[in-house]
Amino acid sequence: MAEQDLTNFYANGTIVTDSLYDAATGTGSGHIKYDPDGNFGDVTTAPVDGTVQLKRGEITDYIRLRLADGIVDVELDTDHYDLAIDQAVLKYRQRASNSQEESYAFLKLKPETQEYILPNTVMDVRAAYRRGIGSVTGTTASQFEPFASGYLNTYMLVAGRVGGLLSYELFVDYQKQSMKMFGGYLNFHYNKTMRKLTIIRKMPTQGANPQESEMEDVLLHIYNYKPESMLLNDYQAFPWIQEYAYSFAKRILGEAREKYATIAGPNGGTTLNGASLKAEAVEEMASLEQQLKDYVDGSYPLTWVIG
Repeated sequence: MAEQDLTNFYANGTIVTDSLYDAATGTGSGHIKYDPDGNFGDVTTAPVDGTVQLKRGEITDYIRLRLADGIVDVELDTDHYDLAIDQAVLKYRQRASNSQEESYAFLKLKPETQEYILPNTVMDVRAAYRRGIGSVTGTTASQFEPFASGYLNTYMLVAGRVGGLLSYELFVDYQKQSMKMFGGYLNFHYNKTMRKLTIIRKMPTQGANPQESEMEDVLLHIYNYKPESMLLNDYQAFPWIQEYAYSFAKRILGEAREKYATIAGPNGGTTLNGASLKAEAVEEMASLEQQLKDYVDGSYPLTWVIG
């Protein structure tokens, strides 16, 4: 068993954490920060168990040893192992909902620009929100809404004497309706193949060449693929990816050995096991795909579908 890395613990045994507090802005999110250096995936600085390269190395060793490398000659090269892992990740992203996540991202609206190319990891865009009602632009103090502030003071801070939660709920519904009518929710079209987001509105800007800080930030509600580092560290997804990569590599090896079914030699020569390897691989891959339908990887089952 590997020794515990004591550099991550204080003398009293408590874990070492980093603060998210920003002295410049006086803000922070708490006293625990994951990946303090921001180098998740870097072999030299990231935690050993968190690197993509080391996880891929674990899968490569698993495949190699399962195929009895060292006892018999396994003809696979590094490219073949990488291909098997890539195909396993690709198949998992295609079939498993656990490979996706719901998140939010900010988009700066460029001057007189309606089309934006989003990263390849973005699968779909659900909504685009502005900071306020459509007549409000920019990221400055002009976004202060005195009507909302007045309602907050009147109905929340003195809720025991005037108004109450019902009045504030009705006001919130009023705000939502106003955003629907006056551009608080942006109309858009997202091309999943080209990753192109088209905003159905040309946004006004402050001047011809506004500074980056003056451009309006829009909040995008998106669905995106989980990064490979997250999938390979998922205790439920990793075994499936590992097994599928092994079966895919076995099929490659079977294709190679089936090309020459026998090798000439004394007493009739030697028969290779290419056909059996291919048959086993096909059966294993079909079984693994069935496991995804049974949600053994932690994916969420389908809900009711009407229509």
